[in-house]
Amino acid sequence: MLPPTFVDIEAAAPFVNRYLPKTPLLHIPKLSQLLGFDYYAKCENAQPVGAFKVRGGVNLVGSLTEEEKRAGLVSASTGNHGQSIAYGGRQFGVPVIIYAPAENVNQAKMQAMRDLGAEVRLHGRDFDEAREEAGRVAEREGRRFVHSANEPKLISGVGTLALEIFEDLPDVDVIVAPVGAGSCASGCCIVAKHINPNVRIIAVQSDGAPACWQAWHTKELRPHSKMETVHEGLATRVPFELTLGILWEMLDDFILVNDQEINGAIRLLAQHGKQVAEGAGAASLAAAVKLRDSLRGKKVVGVLSGGNIPLDRFAATLS
Repeated sequence: MLPPTFVDIEAAAPFVNRYLPKTPLLHIPKLSQLLGFDYYAKCENAQPVGAFKVRGGVNLVGSLTEEEKRAGLVSASTGNHGQSIAYGGRQFGVPVIIYAPAENVNQAKMQAMRDLGAEVRLHGRDFDEAREEAGRVAEREGRRFVHSANEPKLISGVGTLALEIFEDLPDVDVIVAPVGAGSCASGCCIVAKHINPNVRIIAVQSDGAPACWQAWHTKELRPHSKMETVHEGLATRVPFELTLGILWEMLDDFILVNDQEINGAIRLLAQHGKQVAEGAGAASLAAAVKLRDSLRGKKVVGVLSGGNIPLDRFAATLS
């Protein structure tokens, strides 16, 4: 399984653009003033499913063979990845089954997957148990299993958001990307290091689920037992080979933020950017706040990866 290249991401762009809108790169003056550097949000919450992953879903499902399309797809997700595959399945007429954990799920994301035509099955305590079951079912039923990270076509599709960043802000200094499975940060790395190697790519994860952060620092793909974040888009306890391989080679820094810092960033984006962000979507800003002294005077883009936060959690966070 070879990682995608810049050429692959460039090739994915016209196909992805046929089905999805270009998202805004929003400069937020009040945040920039507070932080001491120009802060921009790449608003992937404006995608049809409210999150960046749909770029990868369209690119992957649209490139399946006719045999794979007839057999159908099985994947696992806490929400946004599943919506992306379901969206692609509806677009290209492919049946989709999504496994999600039976505990602590975002019910709005589950319903969104169903509304897009996917069959949703609940299994296990967390994402990784759901993923393992999805793999078993795909093999048993002869369907195409779609991994949430170890899929070059997903990363190529997701990487198109970084192409848009450079189109709108060629002199960007730093891009901060959240990490759940790592496709967003991986795509940003590939694009940035080809266009301008001086641009720093910083990844961020919740300290309540630090599996990928630990793997990046130790250079070992080992599961992590800690899974305490409430922000499901960042909740994985197993790092993945393809995305971590890219991050080991290209990523400049990887930091942790806690859930309280993420909640603070959700409030800041709502107050000063008029944006609805889920936890994973606000993690980039939380990292930028944490690193503000080292980012003084720079042009910083935070990937606002999604806005699919449950309304009750959003209301509680704002209050």
